[in-house]
Amino acid sequence: MVSGLTDDSLAEKLIDLALQRGAEAAEVLQSRSRSQLVFFEANRLKQLETSAALGTALRLWVNGRPGLAVAYGNVDPEPIVDKALAISALNDPETIDLVGGLNRHYPDMGHGVPVEQLIAWGEGMIDRIRSAYPDVICGVDVECDIETTRILNTQGLDCRYSDATLSSYLSADWVRGDDFLSVGDGQTQRDRLDSEALARQVLQRLAWAEQSAAVETGRMPVIFTAKAADMVWGTLQSALSGKRVVERSSPWSSALGEQMTSPRITLWQDPEAGPFSCPFDDEGTPTQRLVFIEQGVVTLFYCDRTVGRRLGGGSTGNGFRPGLGSYPTPSLYNMLVQPGTQSLVELVARVDNGILVDQILGGGAGISGDFSVNVDLGYRIYRGELVGRIKDTMVAGNVYTALKDNVELGCDADWNGSCYTPSVRLDGLSITSS
Repeated sequence: MVSGLTDDSLAEKLIDLALQRGAEAAEVLQSRSRSQLVFFEANRLKQLETSAALGTALRLWVNGRPGLAVAYGNVDPEPIVDKALAISALNDPETIDLVGGLNRHYPDMGHGVPVEQLIAWGEGMIDRIRSAYPDVICGVDVECDIETTRILNTQGLDCRYSDATLSSYLSADWVRGDDFLSVGDGQTQRDRLDSEALARQVLQRLAWAEQSAAVETGRMPVIFTAKAADMVWGTLQSALSGKRVVERSSPWSSALGEQMTSPRITLWQDPEAGPFSCPFDDEGTPTQRLVFIEQGVVTLFYCDRTVGRRLGGGSTGNGFRPGLGSYPTPSLYNMLVQPGTQSLVELVARVDNGILVDQILGGGAGISGDFSVNVDLGYRIYRGELVGRIKDTMVAGNVYTALKDNVELGCDADWNGSCYTPSVRLDGLSITSS
Protein backbone atom coordinates (compact mmCIF):
# COMPACT_ATOMS: atom_id res chain seq x y z
CA MET A 1 0.00 0.00 0.00
CA VAL A 2 1.15 3.54 -0.66
CA SER A 3 1.80 4.98 2.79
CA GLY A 4 -0.39 7.72 4.16
CA LEU A 5 -3.69 6.93 2.48
CA THR A 6 -5.21 4.98 5.37
CA ASP A 7 -4.64 7.77 7.88
CA ASP A 8 -5.61 10.57 5.52
CA SER A 9 -8.90 12.12 6.61
CA LEU A 10 -9.40 14.38 3.57
CA ALA A 11 -12.00 12.05 2.04
CA GLU A 12 -14.10 11.96 5.22
CA LYS A 13 -13.84 15.74 5.61
CA LEU A 14 -15.09 16.24 2.05
CA ILE A 15 -18.10 13.97 2.60
CA ASP A 16 -19.02 15.66 5.89
CA LEU A 17 -18.60 19.19 4.52
CA ALA A 18 -20.60 18.41 1.36
CA LEU A 19 -23.54 17.23 3.47
CA GLN A 20 -23.28 20.27 5.72
CA ARG A 21 -23.39 22.54 2.66
CA GLY A 22 -26.62 21.06 1.35
CA ALA A 23 -25.62 18.09 -0.79
CA GLU A 24 -28.05 15.17 -0.60
CA ALA A 25 -25.40 12.64 -1.65
CA ALA A 26 -21.63 12.64 -2.19
CA GLU A 27 -18.83 10.35 -3.30
CA VAL A 28 -15.02 10.62 -3.07
CA LEU A 29 -12.58 8.74 -5.31
CA GLN A 30 -8.97 8.97 -4.19
CA SER A 31 -5.81 7.73 -5.88
CA ARG A 32 -2.35 7.77 -4.32
CA SER A 33 0.65 6.57 -6.31
CA ARG A 34 4.39 6.24 -5.88
CA SER A 35 6.67 5.55 -8.83
CA GLN A 36 10.36 4.72 -9.17
CA LEU A 37 11.65 5.14 -12.72
CA VAL A 38 15.07 4.34 -14.20
CA PHE A 39 16.10 5.80 -17.59
CA PHE A 40 18.86 4.52 -19.85
CA GLU A 41 19.80 6.55 -22.93
CA ALA A 42 22.47 5.82 -25.56
CA ASN A 43 23.45 2.61 -23.73
CA ARG A 44 24.09 4.38 -20.42
CA LEU A 45 22.19 5.05 -17.22
CA LYS A 46 20.94 8.61 -17.50
CA GLN A 47 18.43 9.33 -14.74
CA LEU A 48 16.71 8.01 -11.63
CA GLU A 49 13.33 9.52 -10.89
CA THR A 50 10.99 9.11 -7.93
CA SER A 51 7.53 10.65 -7.89
CA ALA A 52 4.48 10.55 -5.67
CA ALA A 53 1.00 11.91 -6.25
CA LEU A 54 -2.33 12.14 -4.46
CA GLY A 55 -5.47 12.93 -6.43
CA THR A 56 -8.93 13.38 -4.93
CA ALA A 57 -12.22 13.72 -6.83
CA LEU A 58 -15.44 14.81 -5.13
CA ARG A 59 -18.77 14.12 -6.83
CA LEU A 60 -21.91 15.46 -5.16
CA TRP A 61 -25.59 16.06 -5.93
CA VAL A 62 -27.78 19.00 -4.94
CA ASN A 63 -31.45 18.59 -5.90
CA GLY A 64 -30.29 15.81 -8.21
CA ARG A 65 -27.80 18.06 -10.02
CA PRO A 66 -24.29 16.55 -10.15
CA GLY A 67 -21.12 18.51 -9.50
CA LEU A 68 -17.51 17.30 -9.80
CA ALA A 69 -14.29 18.85 -8.49
CA VAL A 70 -10.71 17.55 -8.35
CA ALA A 71 -7.68 18.49 -6.28
CA TYR A 72 -4.13 17.18 -6.00
CA GLY A 73 -2.04 16.89 -2.86
CA ASN A 74 -3.17 17.53 0.71
CA VAL A 75 -5.51 20.47 0.29
CA ASP A 76 -8.17 22.43 2.14
CA PRO A 77 -11.54 20.67 1.57
CA GLU A 78 -13.61 23.87 1.45
CA PRO A 79 -12.52 25.10 -2.03
CA ILE A 80 -13.15 21.62 -3.46
CA VAL A 81 -16.69 21.53 -2.08
CA ASP A 82 -17.31 25.13 -3.24
CA LYS A 83 -16.25 24.23 -6.79
CA ALA A 84 -18.38 21.07 -6.89
CA LEU A 85 -21.41 23.00 -5.64
CA ALA A 86 -20.90 25.71 -8.27
CA ILE A 87 -20.68 23.13 -11.06
CA SER A 88 -23.75 21.35 -9.71
CA ALA A 89 -25.82 24.51 -10.22
CA LEU A 90 -25.02 24.40 -13.95
CA ASN A 91 -26.09 20.80 -14.60
CA ASP A 92 -29.46 19.15 -15.17
CA PRO A 93 -30.88 16.78 -12.53
CA GLU A 94 -30.18 13.05 -12.84
CA THR A 95 -30.98 9.89 -10.95
CA ILE A 96 -28.65 9.43 -7.96
CA ASP A 97 -27.45 5.83 -7.99
CA LEU A 98 -24.68 5.08 -5.49
CA VAL A 99 -23.31 1.72 -4.37
CA GLY A 100 -24.02 1.21 -0.68
CA GLY A 101 -23.15 -0.95 2.26
CA LEU A 102 -19.82 -2.43 1.17
CA ASN A 103 -16.85 -1.74 3.45
CA ARG A 104 -13.77 -3.69 2.46
CA HIS A 105 -10.00 -3.39 2.27
CA TYR A 106 -8.95 -5.80 -0.48
CA PRO A 107 -5.60 -7.64 -0.23
CA ASP A 108 -2.62 -5.78 -1.67
CA MET A 109 -1.46 -7.16 -5.02
CA GLY A 110 2.23 -7.28 -5.91
CA HIS A 111 5.13 -5.60 -4.18
CA GLY A 112 7.81 -3.08 -5.01
CA VAL A 113 11.44 -3.85 -5.86
CA PRO A 114 14.58 -1.85 -4.98
CA VAL A 115 16.01 0.60 -7.49
CA GLU A 116 19.17 -1.51 -7.70
CA GLN A 117 17.13 -4.30 -9.26
CA LEU A 118 15.58 -1.92 -11.80
CA ILE A 119 19.08 -0.79 -12.81
CA ALA A 120 20.32 -4.38 -13.07
CA TRP A 121 17.44 -5.32 -15.38
CA GLY A 122 18.16 -2.34 -17.62
CA GLU A 123 21.90 -2.99 -17.80
CA GLY A 124 21.31 -6.67 -18.50
CA MET A 125 19.03 -5.97 -21.47
CA ILE A 126 21.45 -3.49 -23.01
CA ASP A 127 24.38 -5.91 -22.62
CA ARG A 128 22.32 -8.68 -24.21
CA ILE A 129 21.46 -6.58 -27.28
CA ARG A 130 24.91 -5.08 -27.81
CA SER A 131 26.68 -8.43 -27.46
CA ALA A 132 24.87 -9.47 -30.65
CA TYR A 133 24.67 -6.05 -32.37
CA PRO A 134 27.53 -3.79 -31.12
CA ASP A 135 26.49 -0.87 -33.35
CA VAL A 136 22.95 -0.66 -31.97
CA ILE A 137 22.08 2.22 -29.64
CA CYS A 138 19.73 1.16 -26.84
CA GLY A 139 17.34 3.00 -24.58
CA VAL A 140 15.51 1.46 -21.62
CA ASP A 141 12.82 2.64 -19.20
CA VAL A 142 12.21 0.45 -16.14
CA GLU A 143 9.50 1.43 -13.66
CA CYS A 144 7.98 0.22 -10.42
CA ASP A 145 4.58 1.78 -9.76
CA ILE A 146 2.42 1.29 -6.67
CA GLU A 147 -1.08 2.74 -6.70
CA THR A 148 -3.70 2.71 -3.97
CA THR A 149 -7.33 3.47 -4.82
CA ARG A 150 -10.07 4.28 -2.35
CA ILE A 151 -13.75 5.10 -2.88
CA LEU A 152 -16.31 6.09 -0.25
CA ASN A 153 -19.76 7.65 -0.34
CA THR A 154 -22.73 8.70 1.73
CA GLN A 155 -24.38 5.28 1.34
CA GLY A 156 -21.79 3.60 3.57
CA LEU A 157 -19.41 2.43 0.82
CA ASP A 158 -15.71 2.45 1.77
CA CYS A 159 -13.41 0.24 -0.32
CA ARG A 160 -9.73 0.32 -1.17
CA TYR A 161 -7.03 -1.74 -2.84
CA SER A 162 -3.35 -1.41 -3.68
CA ASP A 163 -1.71 -2.69 -6.86
CA ALA A 164 2.03 -2.83 -7.67
CA THR A 165 3.24 -3.31 -11.24
CA LEU A 166 6.64 -3.49 -12.92
CA SER A 167 7.06 -2.30 -16.48
CA SER A 168 9.89 -1.88 -18.94
CA TYR A 169 10.34 -0.62 -22.49
CA LEU A 170 13.43 -1.51 -24.52
CA SER A 171 14.30 0.29 -27.76
CA ALA A 172 17.13 -0.42 -30.20
CA ASP A 173 18.17 2.04 -32.94
CA TRP A 174 20.28 0.70 -35.76
CA VAL A 175 21.83 3.01 -38.37
CA ARG A 176 23.32 1.44 -41.50
CA GLY A 177 24.30 4.07 -44.03
CA ASP A 178 21.10 5.81 -45.11
CA ASP A 179 18.92 3.18 -43.44
CA PHE A 180 17.54 3.83 -39.97
CA LEU A 181 15.76 1.09 -38.02
CA SER A 182 14.06 1.52 -34.66
CA VAL A 183 12.78 -1.57 -32.84
CA GLY A 184 11.00 -1.42 -29.51
CA ASP A 185 9.04 -3.70 -27.22
CA GLY A 186 7.67 -3.54 -23.71
CA GLN A 187 6.64 -5.74 -20.84
CA THR A 188 4.45 -5.32 -17.78
CA GLN A 189 4.56 -7.86 -14.97
CA ARG A 190 3.89 -8.27 -11.28
CA ASP A 191 6.74 -8.95 -8.81
CA ARG A 192 9.43 -9.70 -11.41
CA LEU A 193 10.27 -8.68 -14.99
CA ASP A 194 11.49 -11.28 -17.49
CA SER A 195 14.18 -9.04 -18.95
CA GLU A 196 15.75 -11.92 -20.87
CA ALA A 197 12.49 -12.59 -22.74
CA LEU A 198 12.14 -8.90 -23.62
CA ALA A 199 15.70 -8.77 -24.95
CA ARG A 200 15.07 -11.93 -27.02
CA GLN A 201 12.02 -10.36 -28.64
CA VAL A 202 14.00 -7.29 -29.72
CA LEU A 203 16.91 -9.44 -30.94
CA GLN A 204 14.51 -11.51 -33.05
CA ARG A 205 13.15 -8.41 -34.76
CA LEU A 206 16.64 -7.08 -35.43
CA ALA A 207 17.54 -10.41 -37.04
CA TRP A 208 14.42 -10.36 -39.23
CA ALA A 209 15.34 -6.83 -40.36
CA GLU A 210 18.91 -7.60 -41.44
CA GLN A 211 17.71 -7.85 -45.04
CA SER A 212 15.30 -5.56 -46.89
CA ALA A 213 12.47 -6.76 -49.10
CA ALA A 214 9.94 -5.21 -51.46
CA VAL A 215 6.23 -5.92 -51.38
CA GLU A 216 3.78 -5.31 -54.21
CA THR A 217 0.57 -3.34 -53.92
CA GLY A 218 -2.59 -5.46 -53.72
CA ARG A 219 -4.72 -7.57 -51.41
CA MET A 220 -3.03 -10.23 -49.33
CA PRO A 221 -2.95 -11.87 -45.88
CA VAL A 222 -1.56 -9.79 -43.02
CA ILE A 223 -0.34 -11.15 -39.69
CA PHE A 224 -0.40 -8.68 -36.81
CA THR A 225 1.93 -9.69 -33.97
CA ALA A 226 0.66 -9.63 -30.40
CA LYS A 227 2.31 -6.22 -30.09
CA ALA A 228 0.31 -4.75 -33.00
CA ALA A 229 -2.95 -6.72 -32.76
CA ASP A 230 -4.55 -4.51 -30.11
CA MET A 231 -5.45 -2.14 -32.96
CA VAL A 232 -7.91 -4.77 -34.15
CA TRP A 233 -9.50 -5.43 -30.76
CA GLY A 234 -9.87 -1.74 -29.91
CA THR A 235 -12.67 -1.49 -32.46
CA LEU A 236 -14.54 -4.41 -30.87
CA GLN A 237 -14.17 -2.79 -27.45
CA SER A 238 -15.94 0.29 -28.79
CA ALA A 239 -18.67 -1.77 -30.45
CA LEU A 240 -19.37 -3.62 -27.18
CA SER A 241 -19.86 -0.44 -25.14
CA GLY A 242 -23.34 -0.18 -23.62
CA LYS A 243 -23.11 3.59 -23.97
CA ARG A 244 -22.74 3.29 -27.73
CA VAL A 245 -25.65 0.86 -27.78
CA VAL A 246 -27.82 3.42 -25.98
CA GLU A 247 -26.67 6.11 -28.43
CA ARG A 248 -27.19 3.71 -31.37
CA SER A 249 -23.68 4.56 -32.56
CA SER A 250 -22.42 0.99 -32.38
CA PRO A 251 -22.88 -1.17 -35.49
CA TRP A 252 -23.57 -3.99 -33.03
CA SER A 253 -26.43 -2.20 -31.21
CA SER A 254 -28.87 -4.96 -32.24
CA ALA A 255 -26.33 -7.79 -32.34
CA LEU A 256 -26.92 -9.40 -28.93
CA GLY A 257 -27.07 -13.16 -29.49
CA GLU A 258 -25.94 -12.82 -33.12
CA GLN A 259 -22.88 -14.32 -34.83
CA MET A 260 -20.80 -11.24 -35.65
CA THR A 261 -17.25 -12.59 -36.05
CA SER A 262 -15.45 -15.81 -36.88
CA PRO A 263 -16.25 -18.65 -34.41
CA ARG A 264 -12.56 -18.66 -33.55
CA ILE A 265 -12.95 -15.40 -31.61
CA THR A 266 -13.81 -15.42 -27.91
CA LEU A 267 -13.29 -12.19 -25.97
CA TRP A 268 -13.69 -11.63 -22.26
CA GLN A 269 -12.71 -9.47 -19.29
CA ASP A 270 -10.94 -10.69 -16.17
CA PRO A 271 -10.11 -8.02 -13.55
CA GLU A 272 -7.80 -10.43 -11.70
CA ALA A 273 -5.76 -11.59 -14.70
CA GLY A 274 -2.25 -10.59 -15.63
CA PRO A 275 -0.19 -7.78 -14.09
CA PHE A 276 -3.18 -5.54 -13.34
CA SER A 277 -5.96 -6.00 -10.81
CA CYS A 278 -9.11 -4.05 -10.04
CA PRO A 279 -11.64 -5.45 -7.53
CA PHE A 280 -14.09 -2.57 -8.05
CA ASP A 281 -14.73 0.12 -10.65
CA ASP A 282 -14.70 3.88 -10.16
CA GLU A 283 -18.31 3.80 -8.93
CA GLY A 284 -17.58 1.16 -6.29
CA THR A 285 -19.36 -1.67 -8.14
CA PRO A 286 -17.42 -4.97 -7.81
CA THR A 287 -15.76 -6.02 -11.07
CA GLN A 288 -16.16 -9.54 -12.41
CA ARG A 289 -15.09 -11.97 -15.10
CA LEU A 290 -17.42 -11.45 -18.08
CA VAL A 291 -17.56 -12.98 -21.56
CA PHE A 292 -18.60 -10.51 -24.27
CA ILE A 293 -18.02 -12.58 -27.43
CA GLU A 294 -18.17 -16.37 -27.31
CA GLN A 295 -17.12 -18.22 -30.46
CA GLY A 296 -18.07 -15.19 -32.52
CA VAL A 297 -21.46 -14.57 -30.85
CA VAL A 298 -22.06 -11.29 -29.00
CA THR A 299 -23.22 -12.25 -25.49
CA LEU A 300 -23.02 -9.03 -23.44
CA PHE A 301 -22.44 -5.27 -23.52
CA TYR A 302 -20.46 -3.63 -20.72
CA CYS A 303 -22.09 -0.84 -18.70
CA ASP A 304 -21.66 1.62 -15.87
CA ARG A 305 -24.56 2.27 -13.48
CA THR A 306 -26.25 4.92 -15.63
CA VAL A 307 -26.05 2.96 -18.89
CA GLY A 308 -26.94 -0.32 -17.18
CA ARG A 309 -30.08 1.25 -15.80
CA ARG A 310 -31.09 2.47 -19.26
CA LEU A 311 -30.47 -0.93 -20.84
CA GLY A 312 -32.31 -2.69 -18.03
CA GLY A 313 -29.56 -5.04 -16.91
CA GLY A 314 -27.72 -2.95 -14.32
CA SER A 315 -24.02 -2.22 -14.09
CA THR A 316 -21.51 -4.85 -15.16
CA GLY A 317 -18.84 -3.23 -12.96
CA ASN A 318 -17.34 -1.26 -15.85
CA GLY A 319 -17.88 2.33 -14.73
CA PHE A 320 -14.40 3.85 -15.02
CA ARG A 321 -13.17 7.41 -15.31
CA PRO A 322 -10.74 8.42 -18.09
CA GLY A 323 -9.26 10.73 -15.45
CA LEU A 324 -10.13 11.92 -11.95
CA GLY A 325 -11.74 15.01 -13.45
CA SER A 326 -14.17 12.97 -15.56
CA TYR A 327 -17.50 11.34 -14.79
CA PRO A 328 -17.68 7.52 -14.93
CA THR A 329 -18.28 6.01 -18.35
CA PRO A 330 -18.35 2.37 -19.57
CA SER A 331 -14.82 1.02 -20.10
CA LEU A 332 -13.25 -2.43 -20.24
CA TYR A 333 -10.57 -3.60 -17.82
CA ASN A 334 -8.16 -6.43 -18.66
CA MET A 335 -9.56 -7.57 -22.01
CA LEU A 336 -8.43 -11.02 -23.12
CA VAL A 337 -8.64 -12.71 -26.52
CA GLN A 338 -8.70 -16.51 -26.58
CA PRO A 339 -5.42 -17.71 -28.18
CA GLY A 340 -5.25 -20.25 -30.97
CA THR A 341 -3.02 -23.30 -31.25
CA GLN A 342 -0.37 -22.22 -33.77
CA SER A 343 2.91 -20.49 -33.04
CA LEU A 344 3.88 -17.33 -34.90
CA VAL A 345 6.31 -19.39 -36.98
CA GLU A 346 3.47 -21.74 -37.95
CA LEU A 347 1.20 -18.83 -38.86
CA VAL A 348 3.92 -17.43 -41.11
CA ALA A 349 4.52 -20.84 -42.69
CA ARG A 350 0.88 -20.96 -43.86
CA VAL A 351 1.19 -17.69 -45.84
CA ASP A 352 2.48 -17.88 -49.41
CA ASN A 353 2.60 -14.13 -50.01
CA GLY A 354 1.84 -11.50 -47.38
CA ILE A 355 3.31 -9.34 -44.64
CA LEU A 356 3.93 -9.47 -40.91
CA VAL A 357 3.15 -6.20 -39.07
CA ASP A 358 4.91 -5.59 -35.75
CA GLN A 359 4.71 -1.81 -35.23
CA ILE A 360 2.27 0.69 -36.72
CA LEU A 361 1.99 4.46 -37.00
CA GLY A 362 -1.34 6.23 -36.75
CA GLY A 363 -4.53 5.63 -34.87
CA GLY A 364 -6.77 2.59 -34.87
CA ALA A 365 -9.91 1.90 -36.79
CA GLY A 366 -12.48 3.64 -34.59
CA ILE A 367 -16.11 2.60 -34.33
CA SER A 368 -16.60 2.43 -38.12
CA GLY A 369 -14.04 -0.36 -38.41
CA ASP A 370 -12.25 1.31 -41.34
CA PHE A 371 -8.51 1.74 -40.89
CA SER A 372 -5.48 2.82 -42.89
CA VAL A 373 -2.18 2.68 -41.03
CA ASN A 374 1.48 3.09 -41.90
CA VAL A 375 3.69 0.12 -41.14
CA ASP A 376 6.45 1.34 -38.86
CA LEU A 377 8.06 -2.09 -38.63
CA GLY A 378 6.98 -4.96 -40.86
CA TYR A 379 8.35 -7.88 -42.82
CA ARG A 380 7.65 -9.55 -46.16
CA ILE A 381 6.39 -13.13 -46.05
CA TYR A 382 7.20 -15.18 -49.15
CA ARG A 383 6.53 -18.89 -49.46
CA GLY A 384 6.08 -19.30 -45.73
CA GLU A 385 9.23 -17.45 -44.65
CA LEU A 386 10.17 -13.97 -43.50
CA VAL A 387 12.53 -12.66 -46.18
CA GLY A 388 13.21 -9.10 -45.02
CA ARG A 389 12.02 -5.80 -43.66
CA ILE A 390 9.56 -3.71 -45.68
CA LYS A 391 9.40 0.09 -45.79
CA ASP A 392 7.00 2.77 -47.07
CA THR A 393 4.01 0.45 -46.76
CA MET A 394 0.40 1.01 -45.68
CA VAL A 395 -2.28 -1.48 -44.64
CA ALA A 396 -5.99 -0.70 -45.00
CA GLY A 397 -9.23 -2.56 -44.48
CA ASN A 398 -12.27 -2.92 -42.26
CA VAL A 399 -12.02 -4.72 -38.91
CA TYR A 400 -15.58 -6.09 -38.89
CA THR A 401 -15.27 -7.48 -42.42
CA ALA A 402 -11.83 -8.99 -41.81
CA LEU A 403 -12.89 -10.72 -38.58
CA LYS A 404 -15.78 -12.47 -40.34
CA ASP A 405 -13.52 -14.11 -42.88
CA ASN A 406 -10.61 -16.52 -42.53
CA VAL A 407 -9.13 -15.59 -39.14
CA GLU A 408 -6.17 -17.41 -37.61
CA LEU A 409 -5.02 -16.81 -34.03
CA GLY A 410 -1.60 -17.68 -32.63
CA CYS A 411 -0.75 -19.34 -29.33
CA ASP A 412 1.68 -16.52 -28.44
CA ALA A 413 -0.70 -14.31 -26.44
CA ASP A 414 0.90 -11.57 -24.38
CA TRP A 415 -0.13 -8.44 -22.49
CA ASN A 416 -0.09 -5.23 -24.49
CA GLY A 417 -1.09 -2.71 -21.87
CA SER A 418 -4.32 -4.12 -20.43
CA CYS A 419 -5.10 -6.17 -23.56
CA TYR A 420 -4.06 -9.83 -23.66
CA THR A 421 -3.87 -10.82 -27.30
CA PRO A 422 -2.18 -13.37 -29.54
CA SER A 423 -0.93 -12.74 -33.05
CA VAL A 424 -3.77 -12.66 -35.57
CA ARG A 425 -3.89 -13.34 -39.31
CA LEU A 426 -6.46 -11.43 -41.38
CA ASP A 427 -7.00 -12.12 -45.07
CA GLY A 428 -7.74 -9.77 -47.93
CA LEU A 429 -6.37 -6.53 -46.51
CA SER A 430 -5.23 -3.86 -48.91
CA ILE A 431 -1.48 -3.24 -49.13
CA THR A 432 -0.04 -0.10 -50.67
CA SER A 433 3.72 0.16 -51.12
CA SER A 434 5.79 2.84 -52.81
